[in-house]
Amino acid sequence: MIVATLVFASGASAQQQPPPATQVAVNPQAPPAAAPISAEQQRTVERLRNAALESDLAWEIVEDLVTEIGPRLAGSEAESRARAWAVAMLRENRFSNIRIEPFTIPYWDALREEASIVGAAPQQLVIAALGGSPSTPTGGLEAEVVRFPDMAALEAASNAAVAGRIVFIDERMGRTQDGSGYGAAVAKRGRCAPVAQAKGAVACLIRSVCTDPHRFAHQGGSSRQALGASLPAAALSPADADLLARRIARGSTRVRLNIEADIRENAPSGNVIAEIRGRERPEEIVLLAAHLDSWDTGQGAVDDGAGVAIITAAARLIRDLPRRPRRTIRILLAGAEENGVHGGAAYARAHSSEPHIVGAESDFGAGRIYRFRTRFAEQALPYGRAIQRQLAPLGIIAGDNAASGGADTGDMRTAGMPVVDLAQDGLDYFDYHHTPNDTLDKIDPEALRQNVAAWAVFAYLVADSDWVFTAPQ
Repeated sequence: MIVATLVFASGASAQQQPPPATQVAVNPQAPPAAAPISAEQQRTVERLRNAALESDLAWEIVEDLVTEIGPRLAGSEAESRARAWAVAMLRENRFSNIRIEPFTIPYWDALREEASIVGAAPQQLVIAALGGSPSTPTGGLEAEVVRFPDMAALEAASNAAVAGRIVFIDERMGRTQDGSGYGAAVAKRGRCAPVAQAKGAVACLIRSVCTDPHRFAHQGGSSRQALGASLPAAALSPADADLLARRIARGSTRVRLNIEADIRENAPSGNVIAEIRGRERPEEIVLLAAHLDSWDTGQGAVDDGAGVAIITAAARLIRDLPRRPRRTIRILLAGAEENGVHGGAAYARAHSSEPHIVGAESDFGAGRIYRFRTRFAEQALPYGRAIQRQLAPLGIIAGDNAASGGADTGDMRTAGMPVVDLAQDGLDYFDYHHTPNDTLDKIDPEALRQNVAAWAVFAYLVADSDWVFTAPQ
């Protein structure tokens, strides 16, 4: 059996973009060639699909996680309890080789997050300090606000226009099914502070990276500490961003900002791992990932309790088959994704020398899966087509060959692991993402079952095959 040789490469991030993928021309007059599957595998696929659509196991898992543990800030005591919960849950579901692989991370938590327009007509503003933001001076800071429509405008501004002021980036995010508007809109979260600090600003405010109009501020981390910036920064709720823009349009506007942050080094985190050991080639791994941590204003149901539940429930269905698949299926419940994809990086450091056949992550909520994307070399594309044909009864269409695989598989993808995306409908995902509104009621049980069915079919076909997957060069 030939498998790709994996060499670890660091530097994955939540915003990492995969390198250009191989594009393969297909004759539109004829159906694309797909690898055959056996009659026994076909019967098993149908069994898994039907069982998943009747099972509430995923709902029970995510309901228990958000009820018993709740929000799980990376490096916190709650994240530690979530790891213990995950080990117990995986044991209850009869997986094997269950363990915690610990690592340490920089810890950050906001203890105070306050902002207000001051002057003759004061108004409170709803904000969320951005992950990694330092504290303001004791008692807060107050300064005039200067508004920019986007990062390009800030970068083009003179130092004199920014010095001594609070920078406000008022850029909106577009609503898309695949979440593609996020990549452009989220750039300001990491770039505002270093660019503004270099021009002499005293703080940074951004319009929340979101698609809703509500009075929730959307949390999120950034890389500005790594860039050497030390500027207090926060996200404004969409409604308060609108208010601040209107006030600035009427004349000089001053804001008082008060952030207190708990910042520590070497806080404990860790990955939780479990397996279904392959019956013939146990050294070959099919990686199913989700992340266990969450931001702490909501319940962490959509992001990413749903993903934890989906991949675990799908693997449990395969675990319950009369015969285990040929290859090992490994569950990775990654720690500390939200504040820097630390779990994915730690996993790659520990496991990149092992032969990983295909990997994927569920980390885009619980909307129905509508598209199957691959990132395979040309000779492996027939396997992707075979998988998609078995997903088609679930309403899942074929996608392109430019899958990212997810944040926590990013370092493994960079190292050479082929990846796929089971792409979910994300039209409303960024209404709830990183807010107090990320709660269990936002998950549709029927859509959750469809996700489990798709993941079970995908994972089984890869794990029970002798197909050789390779990534594009």
